[in-house]
Amino acid sequence: MNARVVVVVGIGGDGWAGLDESRRRAVLGADVLLGGERHLAMMPDEVVGERVAWPRPLRSRLPDLLARYSGRSIVALASGDPLVAGVATTLIGLLGPESVEVLPAVSSVALARARMRWPAETVAVLRDHRELPGVLAPGQRLVVLSADRHTPGDVARALAVAGFGDSVLTVLSDLGSPAEARQSCVARDWDPGRAVPQLHVLAVECLAGPTSRPLGVAPGLPDDAFENDGQLTRRDLRASALSRLAPSAGELLWDVGAGAGSVGIEWMRAHPSCRTVSVEADPERAARVERNAARLGVPSLEVVHGRAPQALEGLPQPDAVFVGGGGTAPGLLRQCWEALRPGGRLVAHAVTIETERVLIDARAEFGGELVRFRVEHADSIGSFTGWAPARAVVQWCAIKPFAVMADSAAAADSGETGETS
Repeated sequence: MNARVVVVVGIGGDGWAGLDESRRRAVLGADVLLGGERHLAMMPDEVVGERVAWPRPLRSRLPDLLARYSGRSIVALASGDPLVAGVATTLIGLLGPESVEVLPAVSSVALARARMRWPAETVAVLRDHRELPGVLAPGQRLVVLSADRHTPGDVARALAVAGFGDSVLTVLSDLGSPAEARQSCVARDWDPGRAVPQLHVLAVECLAGPTSRPLGVAPGLPDDAFENDGQLTRRDLRASALSRLAPSAGELLWDVGAGAGSVGIEWMRAHPSCRTVSVEADPERAARVERNAARLGVPSLEVVHGRAPQALEGLPQPDAVFVGGGGTAPGLLRQCWEALRPGGRLVAHAVTIETERVLIDARAEFGGELVRFRVEHADSIGSFTGWAPARAVVQWCAIKPFAVMADSAAAADSGETGETS
C-alpha cells in the first residue's frame, strides 16, 4: 500500500517540550502529520506538515487515508509508547513491521507505576477493564488502561461484587502534563457521580474481603462458577481436558458443542492472548456462554450460534479443538482433525455408548489415547456418608503430527543427508 516508512512518534502530556531531538526531527521533516486533535494542537507553528486528524472509525478508514498520502513522508503522533495498546500496533498489522518505525515516549503504564512506586514485576496491566475477574487475587496490583471516565466506576462495582470492595482505586490523570493529578478511593465507597478526567490511568491495589472468592489460574474452576443447565464439563474432567489441550500464548481453540462454555473460558484464562471460538447450536446456551465469559473475565470469547460440522466452515484454523457435545454428528471429528494445525491437539468426551464407539474408531484411525473416568463424590446416606458415582466419561486425545516433506523422506531412504553426503 505504501512502500515508504510511517514514523510513529510517541508524545507525552508535556507535548512538544518533552520531545527529544530525534522525535522533533521526525516531526519537522514530515509532509503529513497524523494524530488526534489533542496531539496535533500540541505542535508549534514551526511544524509545517499538513495536519490530518485520525478518521473514525480508525481501523476501517485507515487504509484509504494512508493510500491518499502515498509517496509522502508521514509521521503519526501517539500517546506515550505507541506499542502499548497504541496505533503503532494497528499500523504494523496493516503495513508490516518493515514499513513502520516507532520512536516511543515513556508509556502511561510506566508513569503510573512510577507514581505508585510499584516495581514492574509486581504489576499486571489490563487493556480492557472487563478482564478484571480473570486476574483478581489478594494483594494483586493492577494498572488499568481506562476506556473513558466511566471505567473507574465500572471497576469499583466489579470489585465490590467479587468481594474485593476494600480495594484501593487511584485515578492518575493527565500524566506527565502540568495538569497531572491523582485521587484515591476505596472501591465500595466510590460515588457513581464522581467526576473523573477523560485522560487517566487507573491503579488498583486488590484487597480481599470475607466474601471474596478468588478463582486462581489453575484449570478446573468450581462447577458453580458457571451458569449452566446441566450441560457442563465437570471440574475434574475439565482439568484433565485442559491439561491435554495444553493452551499456549496466542493459540486458538474451537470449543464445539460448548454447553456452558467452561472449557473455552478456562482456555482463555490460561493466557491473555489465548482465543476461543465456542460453537453452540442451542440459542439459550449460546447466550449463556457469553454471560459466563463476561462474568469470568474473558469478554472477547467469540460465540458462533450454529450446529457443527456446518457451523465450522470459514472459522480460522485452530491450534486445539475440544468436542464436548455432538460427537456423533457425521464427519465432525474428521473435519475437526483436518482443520487442526500440525502439532494441534484434539480432545473429545463421550458419555453415551454411541459416542464412545465414534471415539474408539477415531483412535483406530488417528491414534492418540483413550481414558475412561469414573468420578465419585461423597454424599449423604441418611445420617452417614457414602460415595455417589457420576456417569463414566470416555476421553479421547490425539496430537496431529507434523507432515514429513516427501523429498526429505526420499533423501533419508537414499542415505543423502546434506553436507555429509
